[in-house]
Amino acid sequence: MSARTLDRNRFAKCRALMDRGATDGERAAGKAAATRVAASAGLSLADAIGIVDAHHACTASGPSPHAGGARRSHGRPTYAWAQPKQKPEPITVEELLRQKEADLARKKKAAYRSEPRQEEDADFDQWAAEAREAQAERDREWAEQQRMRAEAKP
Repeated sequence: MSARTLDRNRFAKCRALMDRGATDGERAAGKAAATRVAASAGLSLADAIGIVDAHHACTASGPSPHAGGARRSHGRPTYAWAQPKQKPEPITVEELLRQKEADLARKKKAAYRSEPRQEEDADFDQWAAEAREAQAERDREWAEQQRMRAEAKP
C-alpha cells in the first residue's frame, strides 16, 4: 500500500545526496529529505530503503547502486559533471593560419571603418555650404520684410 505512494524519483535523489553528499551537512540534509519523503508515504527511512532496494534487485541484475558504495550501473544516465573531461584536441597549423587570416580581416575592417572618408566629407561640406547659403537668403528676405513692415506703420 505505502510503496505505491512513495515518490521513488524524489526519494532516489534525496538518497543519492544522503549517500554521496560532498560534506557532512549535505549528507545530513539528504537524510532529512529522504526521511520526509518516506514519511509522506507512511514509511520509515529504513522501510523505504528496503522497498527501493528490493525493487532494484528485482528489476536490475547486480548489486544495488546504493549498496556498499558501489558505482552506478552503466544502464543509468550519469551527470555531465560526473564524466571525466575529454582532453582537448591539439590545434593544427591550418587552424592557426585560418585564425590569423580571420584576425587580419577583422583588423582591416576596423581600420577601414575608422579612417576618414574624403569623398563623404566633401559631399557633406558641399551640402552644408548650400544649406548655409539658403538660410542666409531666407534671413535676408525676412529682414527686408521686417524693414518694410516697420516703414509701413507710421
